[in-house]
Amino acid sequence: MNVTDMLAQIRGLGDQLRWAATVEPPLLATHSEILYAGMGGSGIAGDYLAPFTAVTSTRVTVHKGYGPVPSWAIRQRPLVVAASYSGNTEETLEYALEAHENGLTVATVTTGGILGELSTARSWPSIRVTPGVQPRAALGLMLGAVIRLLEASNAISDQRFAVIEAADLADAETAEGSESWEQAARIAEGLKGRIPLVYAGGPISMPVAQRWKTQINENAKTPAWWSPLPESNHNELAGWEAMPARTSEILGIVALTDWSDHDRIAARLAHTRALTEDAVPWVGEVASKGVSELARLVSLTVVGDLVSWMLAGSAGVDPVPVTRIEGLKALLAEENK
Repeated sequence: MNVTDMLAQIRGLGDQLRWAATVEPPLLATHSEILYAGMGGSGIAGDYLAPFTAVTSTRVTVHKGYGPVPSWAIRQRPLVVAASYSGNTEETLEYALEAHENGLTVATVTTGGILGELSTARSWPSIRVTPGVQPRAALGLMLGAVIRLLEASNAISDQRFAVIEAADLADAETAEGSESWEQAARIAEGLKGRIPLVYAGGPISMPVAQRWKTQINENAKTPAWWSPLPESNHNELAGWEAMPARTSEILGIVALTDWSDHDRIAARLAHTRALTEDAVPWVGEVASKGVSELARLVSLTVVGDLVSWMLAGSAGVDPVPVTRIEGLKALLAEENK
């Protein structure tokens, strides 16, 4: 894989998932409570976990940021999963160390770095993922590894068939000329020169809407946001009234759907569109494909990844480097000297 080629990294999702299906996870005690700590491209893997535990007694709480470890966690003793692709994410490192100091079991997913060193020094159960891609392009590695950790702790059932289904779907749908490729091209054309807004309203579609937002930020270097339904119907809907001439020129909406969405979400999307089309164009609607939760997550994900890559091309920007993010990290590191 050419790591300077974002399309090649996007197309690596299937192989990443297949790799995860072969990973032998570390030994873990049974846990029904998971506290997941991660940021950015590593953090989104935690957001994707909710559908896997929806019909179980397991609860997953995702933490993004610095500490403290909440008091409920010190009482409940969850498995703390610290995920950092680079192994050097300062927020995740701080959180993992504080969890360890409070006597909680910490398991890690990383390529190495400081988190890898801590895992070795403190005998934390760990899955080491393959290095060499941008963290945002390592979703299959991070999510696949975390799924294996949760399987090992009996928090979820065996997902290997779902992982293979998702991997095959990722390969097919990232191929040029596929249905998802053509859909992504239409959406990217409709969003050209616009700030995207992604709507979603269910356990599958909402974390992927967040992923669309962050991928457009990092790959296309473009502002974007996402909003959940029905919550946005109780506030954001009113925000389309005052400046329709302005918003219709610079914004565009994409909706993500899945069959697991509540029955009322489809009606809310239809009515929201009817009430806002004078103020903002609705560029497209993407419905999930596949049988398993993971495949459906991946099907929505690959369309967004392709859209972000295509928007980068139309904007004339290189999707790989994230100069401002790296600049911020350098400034923070300088302050810590």
